[in-house]
Amino acid sequence: MGKHCGKDCCGKDCGNHGDEDFTQSCRRLLLILLTLVLLAGVVALVVFLVLRPTHPRFVLHDSTLHQLDITNTSAPLLSTVTQVTIASRNPNARVGVLYDRLDVYATYKFQQVTLATRLAPPAINQGYGDVDVWSPVLSGPHVPFAPFLADAMRQDVANGYLVMEVRIDGRVRWKVGSWTSGHYHIFVTCPAYFIGGRGGGYAVAGAHGLTFKMPTHCSVEV
Repeated sequence: MGKHCGKDCCGKDCGNHGDEDFTQSCRRLLLILLTLVLLAGVVALVVFLVLRPTHPRFVLHDSTLHQLDITNTSAPLLSTVTQVTIASRNPNARVGVLYDRLDVYATYKFQQVTLATRLAPPAINQGYGDVDVWSPVLSGPHVPFAPFLADAMRQDVANGYLVMEVRIDGRVRWKVGSWTSGHYHIFVTCPAYFIGGRGGGYAVAGAHGLTFKMPTHCSVEV
């Protein structure tokens, strides 16, 4: 004779049905979560493809060398003072740029020769097509300088052609309406060409008669 169960079901069978219902519920929940993640990814991809923010444009408009002195010692020290004028433009038509931090400093052959100066205000909200201009003074008193770099700079000054770089290190976010992206690192490099003794410079002569040659476009990495 077959086994007879009660009015509802056998205890073992009821347990099995309960386990199956729980498993199916978990599968449905997992499917819903995967669908939501997939939809979010598709929406983010569409927004990125439609908006695709372009890097902000930077231009070094001017740089005046007020001081450029190297000590004649076995361990040279370099003292530099220069005032630069930098402009930034947001080329995007639908994406704002929010700079949380911008630190600017000068280098010579990849060695930093001035202290980093933070551009003000602390947070810069650059709207569509907006342009911001800064003119910070960069100084580096008695900076330890490698002997081979000191020799190279002396030779450049003697030849009347010196190349330095103005660099910007900062943090940036993208803004679309009320939505703001996460933080991105931004790194800007602006070559600064100085000439002396031959005329034709872009601005007034500075230290050693060196004159800023012309405005230069900067490379931008985000």
